[in-house]
Amino acid sequence: MTNRGPNRMLDEFARMMTDAAGAAQGVRREMETVFRTQGERFINQMDLVQREEFEVVREMAAKARMENEALKKRIADLEAKLGGGVKPADVPDAM
Repeated sequence: MTNRGPNRMLDEFARMMTDAAGAAQGVRREMETVFRTQGERFINQMDLVQREEFEVVREMAAKARMENEALKKRIADLEAKLGGGVKPADVPDAM
């Protein structure tokens, strides 16, 4: 029976360690959930723009810039055809 005593103690210790490891994993998962929730709440309060929205606005700005350049060139061409009544230096630059 003396062999049974130490084996039983080792079995109990192993079970305790397994339970402790499982509890530690549960605490870790719970902490990750809490941190993730708090992080999402913090970001939402900062009123940040999502990447997709930013890309759409950036494309719109690039298109508007190209259209503006095309219109500047068209105005310059029309003024040249009219005999240059207004010099480009007389027109204030919008940008």
